[in-house]
Amino acid sequence: MSLDNVRLSQTARDQLVRLKRTTGITQWNVLCRWALTLSLSDPSTPLVKDIVTDSNVEMSWKTFAGTHGDIYLALLKQRCVVAGEEPTDEAVARMLNIHLHRGIGHLIGKKKLGTVEGLVSSVALA
Repeated sequence: MSLDNVRLSQTARDQLVRLKRTTGITQWNVLCRWALTLSLSDPSTPLVKDIVTDSNVEMSWKTFAGTHGDIYLALLKQRCVVAGEEPTDEAVARMLNIHLHRGIGHLIGKKKLGTVEGLVSSVALA
């Protein structure tokens, strides 16, 4: 596992398709960034540790992170440290995978997702 490519599970892909439809946000990477930051803002430890990335959704780290890649990387490394793990490449990639999928699950559970404004207010209050 590495940060070169970000892959999603089939369940996460299906959830993102629904989010794309309800929010009007058409880019996978934008929704994934929202999901990651939402999950990272939750101090609890994610329950799921092993995720099968079996969908056809894959993007490069550069596409996923955009111009803020260093910030996302620092946040993931910090989360590794908080979890008591050495922030190796593999640990950071695993942390990304876990938090990305948890965040997508959190986003899909938000009630106000009919608009981008609803998404922003829903995440801002999380």
